[in-house]
Amino acid sequence: MRKSTHLTVSSAAAVLAFCAFTALGTVPTTGATGRPAAAGRAAAAAAGPDSPTLPLTRSATSTEIAPGVTETSLVVGRTNTADAWTVQVNQPLTDGGPYDRATAALGPKARADRLAAALRAKGYAPRVEEIRTPAYADRPAGTLGWTVRVGRYADRPAAATVLAGLTRAGFAGENRYTAQDGTDPEALQRVFVLRVDFKQFTGRVDSDFGPSVDAPEHLTDLVTSTRALAGINAQWSADSGAPLGLYVKDGRLLSAATQGRGGVRMARGGRELDVDTYTTRITVSAGGATREIDGINRIPGEIWNCGGVGGDQPTEHPQQDFKCTDDSELVRFTSDWTTPPTGAGAEVVLDRDDRVTAVNRTRGAKPPAGGSTIQGIGEGAQWLIAHARTGARLGITQRVLDGVGHDVPLTPDTTILQVGPTLVRDGLVSVNAVGDGIIREGIDQTHTYNWVVRGNPRSMVGVDDQGRLLLVVVDGRQVGWSSGLSITGGAELMKSLGAREALNLDGGGSSVMVTTGSGIVNRPSDTTGQRSLSNVLLVRPNAAGR
Repeated sequence: MRKSTHLTVSSAAAVLAFCAFTALGTVPTTGATGRPAAAGRAAAAAAGPDSPTLPLTRSATSTEIAPGVTETSLVVGRTNTADAWTVQVNQPLTDGGPYDRATAALGPKARADRLAAALRAKGYAPRVEEIRTPAYADRPAGTLGWTVRVGRYADRPAAATVLAGLTRAGFAGENRYTAQDGTDPEALQRVFVLRVDFKQFTGRVDSDFGPSVDAPEHLTDLVTSTRALAGINAQWSADSGAPLGLYVKDGRLLSAATQGRGGVRMARGGRELDVDTYTTRITVSAGGATREIDGINRIPGEIWNCGGVGGDQPTEHPQQDFKCTDDSELVRFTSDWTTPPTGAGAEVVLDRDDRVTAVNRTRGAKPPAGGSTIQGIGEGAQWLIAHARTGARLGITQRVLDGVGHDVPLTPDTTILQVGPTLVRDGLVSVNAVGDGIIREGIDQTHTYNWVVRGNPRSMVGVDDQGRLLLVVVDGRQVGWSSGLSITGGAELMKSLGAREALNLDGGGSSVMVTTGSGIVNRPSDTTGQRSLSNVLLVRPNAAGR
């Protein structure tokens, strides 16, 4: 009988990962299907369509996109009859807080017990479940918190009816499907893998974006407009549409780092790939004074995912999906941005040689072709007014540093995407959960539970010992189709696919894979279909970039 009170993320991905690895190595190409074998019976998978039926139905279909480029679609696991819809009852963020406006998915044991007692007083039969996390590279295994649930129901409408009654009784919550908890190692999953073998493939893999760095675009449109063979989503985006974290394209620094967060560096058209942690150091000198530039191509004062410099509040530590603020900043805008934000402050307009062509006491000028602007707010605006002079050339330095503090050369063939967390380093599962900010600071661990621990759609990139690039998408949040993986589950999948290095990309509703022959090959979790993306990874048929 499946245990439902303890989350065992590491084991939850083991069966999926092994079966995916087996299938990739054994199924025939060009549309053939088969049933990959479970552990200990790998040889049976080589028999293809006539292999024996397994206790769990698993299938794989591989298609050659181009010489050296293969797309494999896997169905792994099965629907467990023990899975059901349930009602998760929210907990207040403080002891004694109101239940009807509670927002936390989990909390300390004593708080969960008090909520359970309040539910019993209203005639409900709640259960209190411990949520545990595995050991990460920078955090030991332990209890994340306790969640409170009511009932097990065959379908969502039945659970929704109970949730409505709980709401009328003065509680708040939401419906959950237990297959997405991460407790079942054989939960139904759909996995899609693009494998690029550079021993045969003569093209390149690199990044691209829409008409401007702040204008998101559908992956299908980018694949079509660039004549790419295939692609997947890459970085997450801010409200502006621009990518979050370090972004280098063709050696050009287009977005500053979320300091110390994981990223992937690619060179030589994807033939060279490294996963590491990255920081940036960007300064401007004028009139004998030097000041740090806080960001590139983002809204001044808003630091999504935090990890900034210069006194950001409430923290300079990375925090996934959280916005820090700073009322005194300098932010540089390149000509890749459409129209920078307007507002109070100051700005300088620079030509392609970083010579000042204008000093403005308001913000919003468009950067000239090949040039840039530097916007200042608060003390940053005062610094620009005091030191920048029309006709003077500013000294701008831009450094990208790896995890040991070495400068990363930004050659014309360099691509860097900072997303995270890291998943595999030197062939071992290595999730830098605290350093990457996926473990939230503070008491409320709802985001950590939902984003890190539970099953979600995931996109990942990696490289194996043979230098083959792996672009992977796993669907999730879709009952009867695919449950999704935890962060650790994604790491174990990439390791078992043979990855020597691997990094998590943006996921959730952004997870999408496209090939020229099939269009969208997975099933994005948003009911509206694929999202517009800040940037993507593309498999191109030749060395021509954009």
